[in-house]
Amino acid sequence: WEEVIWPKLYERCEAFGGAKVLNQWAGWYEYNVEDQNGIVGFHPDCSNLILANGFSGHGLQQSPAVGRAVSELVEDGKFRTIDLDRFKFERFEEEGGLIFEEGIV
Repeated sequence: WEEVIWPKLYERCEAFGGAKVLNQWAGWYEYNVEDQNGIVGFHPDCSNLILANGFSGHGLQQSPAVGRAVSELVEDGKFRTIDLDRFKFERFEEEGGLIFEEGIV
């Protein structure tokens, strides 16, 4: 921003002279590259591995439901309260299994 973008903006419009970054943050944006949605459930090749990952910025919002679902997998071996079966790992190999959202904010 400070070394590349801001000088170009100022060059085009002097009103940007007062535009300064007050604070900033950077971090990893974690998601799967196939459909950008989370993965929840048992791994098909490792029966004692439960996946709950790939939620990117939605993780904090969805963590209570995913936590409950994973606890049910541990205790009962299946989803009971919330059926998250469409988020299983196997969807990557199934025809029509990927989940694409129309509007992501």
